[in-house]
Amino acid sequence: MTKKKAEPTQQPKTETIKERSIYVYLPSREMAEEWKQKAQAAGMSISKFVIENAEGGLRRDEEGFTPRAELLERVTKLEEENTELRKKTKILDSAINNLDSELQSYRAQPFLNNNFTGFRKYEKDLIQLLKKRKKVDSTEILKTLDIDPTKSDVVKAINRQLENLERYGLVRPILGGWEWRE
Repeated sequence: MTKKKAEPTQQPKTETIKERSIYVYLPSREMAEEWKQKAQAAGMSISKFVIENAEGGLRRDEEGFTPRAELLERVTKLEEENTELRKKTKILDSAINNLDSELQSYRAQPFLNNNFTGFRKYEKDLIQLLKKRKKVDSTEILKTLDIDPTKSDVVKAINRQLENLERYGLVRPILGGWEWRE
């Protein structure tokens, strides 16, 4: 049988309350009421409020300490900055989407014009997709290339590219999609 070490006995908090108590007398009732209201607004007891503010005052001289009020001010500024950046990001995303849409339409023109003479540039991503996956569903092609299926001219241009690739023997149509041929 092993003996257990005797653990130091701790006194319950209620028994040590007098040893931990400090009485603070404020200069006026108004100040006492103001502190109580501020503690309530911060969602804490008056004891915790006084402790936090006293500790904050004592730690101000310590390196790396930032008072709660200053931290709250920083958080507020960062939230405002974050909101502004989200607005700018939304505007920039919209501009990028518009430019991408215009670029898709521009690139589609040589494939839509039957009388086009010159060099037609194929969608590099289309070729890479077909080579990598070997068999690709038609809707997956549009999704991967980020093409809106309602933009009939761009969809038509992609289909013409696929038909041209078929004429060169690089792809062949399969049920619902296309297959890359080596």
